[in-house]
Amino acid sequence: MVTKIYSGENKNLAAISSFIVDQAGRAGLSPRNIYAIQTAVDEACSNIIDHAYGGEDLGFIKVSVDILDSAIKITITDDGLPFNPDKVPEPDLQNTLENRKERGLGIYFMRKLMDEVSFDFSNKHYNTLVMIKKRDIVS
Repeated sequence: MVTKIYSGENKNLAAISSFIVDQAGRAGLSPRNIYAIQTAVDEACSNIIDHAYGGEDLGFIKVSVDILDSAIKITITDDGLPFNPDKVPEPDLQNTLENRKERGLGIYFMRKLMDEVSFDFSNKHYNTLVMIKKRDIVS
């Protein structure tokens, strides 16, 4: 497992993305899956900054990558405000872009792009998000 800790600032999103792309490449994932992981992690970290911390440089974002036999596991930890992801409404994908809410697609994208997404807010000192992407099956 490889772990890096960043301050919760938007300027660090590029460094987090670079770290994720490097680790996913080392894991041998396809460019398509690397992009999916990169997008999901960016959404998660942006949500932490905007919602868990309510602004920049108010906490940390710890990103751990574990390369498994059949998948890559990304664990993201923060000490911001917890929330219940089940209370986030499903986005309205049927309405026109002009009539949709500006935000609200982050969790939807994470769940669509990754094979597994789980949140843990049971520890009163930090929040944990685990996302897993399975390796491509080559026949």
